[in-house]
Amino acid sequence: MLISPAFAQAAGGTPESSLMSFIPLILMFVVLYFLMIRPQMKRAKEHKSMLAALSKGDEVVTAGGVVGKITEIDEAYVTLNVGSEAPVNIHLQKQAIQTLLPKGTIKSI
Repeated sequence: MLISPAFAQAAGGTPESSLMSFIPLILMFVVLYFLMIRPQMKRAKEHKSMLAALSKGDEVVTAGGVVGKITEIDEAYVTLNVGSEAPVNIHLQKQAIQTLLPKGTIKSI
């Protein structure tokens, strides 16, 4: 005999057992969705609505940590006043704005 009887038998897998082997993989994707993907989508939606609600005079913090007051606002760009003594204006993309500060946070500008 060249092939032992154990290897010559057909696979004994049933359709139920193959479905049961995919359940851990499916559960892993469900957990991944609720712990990582869904909160990230919620944060992106909140950031997009915050950017849409920006107006002239709002005080913001950029992604680089620059704090300033919005002097001009366009569809895709924002001009911030970041100087305290002399007016120092910088032009940024709206996406660079990370946080909207409460009014009166910046005292020196």
